[in-house]
Amino acid sequence: MNEPTLSSSASADSAKAPSAHPLRRRRWLLVGAGALAALGGAGLAAWRLRPGPVQEGVSDAVWDAQFEGPAGEVLSMAALRGRPLLLNFWATWCPPCVEELPLLNAFYGEHRAKGWQVVGLAIDQPSNVRKFLERMPLDFPIALGGLGGTDLARGLGNEKGGLPFTVLFGANGSILKRKMGQLTAQDLQGWSTTW
Repeated sequence: MNEPTLSSSASADSAKAPSAHPLRRRRWLLVGAGALAALGGAGLAAWRLRPGPVQEGVSDAVWDAQFEGPAGEVLSMAALRGRPLLLNFWATWCPPCVEELPLLNAFYGEHRAKGWQVVGLAIDQPSNVRKFLERMPLDFPIALGGLGGTDLARGLGNEKGGLPFTVLFGANGSILKRKMGQLTAQDLQGWSTTW
């Protein structure tokens, strides 16, 4: 009786199988560890970019504030109360700030007829802001924040002083949304339906 014999390639495959199994397991462990690290990094980034608590009375301080504009004009925040306001803290030296300005300008152009307002509060040297606006004119009002603007941002929850930082106020003056970091079109789309 002839018993079936294993071919040399079949016996070679069976010899490799036990050693291939640990390699696959190791690969999956590395993939899993990488995925966990990525999730952890994303969670840490989201936590770091989450605004802190709003200090008591700071919402009133926003509406009581007055800032100088680039041409020396006075911007009274009280004059803006009664309609939704997107207040954006930015600087000329901040690449994400500069990148989001055209998006904010387009948003303002599309929504101002619906009562929306946008104000850019520059945390920067006045001369830098003036030169920047000569190169990139904006349709929405820009004000020079100075130290008062930095303090205001911290009171609104920007504890680390990061830029850009944006706060959405409702028509009644209350804070509806806040975001640390660069705005996206999706952010603005979602926010525009909030009011």
